[in-house]
Amino acid sequence: MDMYQKIIEAADAVTPKLILQRRDFHKYAEPGWQEMRTSSIIARQLTELGYEVLVGEQVCLRSARMGVPAEAVLENAYQRALEQGADEEFVKVTRGGMTGVIGILRCGEGPTVALRFDIDALGVYESQDEDHFPAAEGFASVNSGVMHACGHDGHAVSGLGVAQVLMQIKEQLHGTVKLIFQPSEEGVRGAKSIVEKGHLDDVDFFLGAHTTAEDDEGSDVTPGSTGALATGKYDVVFTGRAAHAGGEPHLGRNALQAAAAAVMSLYGIPRHGAGASRINVGKLVAGSGRNVIADEAFMELEVRGVSTEINDYMCRHAMQILEHTAAMYECTVEVREMGGAEAMFCTPELMERVAKISAEKLGLKVSENLLEDMGGSEDVSYMTNRVQKNGGQATFIRVRSPQKAGAHNRKYDFDESYIPKSIKIFCATVYDLMK
Repeated sequence: MDMYQKIIEAADAVTPKLILQRRDFHKYAEPGWQEMRTSSIIARQLTELGYEVLVGEQVCLRSARMGVPAEAVLENAYQRALEQGADEEFVKVTRGGMTGVIGILRCGEGPTVALRFDIDALGVYESQDEDHFPAAEGFASVNSGVMHACGHDGHAVSGLGVAQVLMQIKEQLHGTVKLIFQPSEEGVRGAKSIVEKGHLDDVDFFLGAHTTAEDDEGSDVTPGSTGALATGKYDVVFTGRAAHAGGEPHLGRNALQAAAAAVMSLYGIPRHGAGASRINVGKLVAGSGRNVIADEAFMELEVRGVSTEINDYMCRHAMQILEHTAAMYECTVEVREMGGAEAMFCTPELMERVAKISAEKLGLKVSENLLEDMGGSEDVSYMTNRVQKNGGQATFIRVRSPQKAGAHNRKYDFDESYIPKSIKIFCATVYDLMK
């Protein structure tokens, strides 16, 4: 049998069980660094398939994780994972937020190919309306305020499907495959810790993918992505001194005033002449009462740039403003990095290879434009950039299927035809690279 036809049939064969698994992941959605049940189930299934499995401290560099929740939040997530059917052996190593799994398939000499699948959910309250398919079918999230509203449940099971199909054709593969199930993509918090652990340093080819809505062309796949902005996400705490606003205002150090002045100055950062930049203060909370000089202010902000260099420029100026504005009002300031991503540029040769395989071997319709403009940020960029820096090739694919509502919406859902389509693209490309 033609190997590509075998991949098509194998992907279709595993899809029914994967749809059930997708609905299970959707029902028990877990946000970033709390994907303990999800990680344990993935690790168990990869182990049973015969993969070399890395978990816990083996996956992420602890010190490079960004935006990690408080210990109490992580412990509650761990107990919930146990109650909701986590694998008891593998969930133990996720305690404290060490989530994520890597499955390795070694097939002798040849290139190393890495595939990334993100697994986390969002802080969204899922719709319970009858016209929302997960609610109607009984698999809407039971974890209040947490929802798979960006398709990562589909990404995760696509990775498990890829694992099954590649194991069926492993005798025809030459080299090494790394299946990276990444935690905490939302908020761009997780990829850097995997890269800093060294897992991308020996990779020759890298592929990531995201489910995407249909386009006017009716295409199935766009082989690459563009427009992914570099970004930095920060939590900022200004600390001053409380005092009576009427009787002793001179003894106070107004953290609210410092934060407000900082906001105005942040929006005044001169834009870079070499390309687009962004800054946004999305949250500002300060003070305790009308007659109290505020002794603390909390701010959430982000910067972005069309290139990593422009983003660094915005970040550098933002940090200077925060520091000097605090000093101007005799306050102190603490800045915590909560997330980050780099600018991303896909390798044309690999994009063209994915396009050719998808069209000629899988019978899929490829978008006339090989690149889709993302417009946001994606921490898969840390992985693509590390591979390219070391001389390898990388691309971030868009796999299209019908969707209900937009991403991050409480009624978001994707058509489950995405799952076999994604598996076929990944597996056929891996085979083409390693045959």
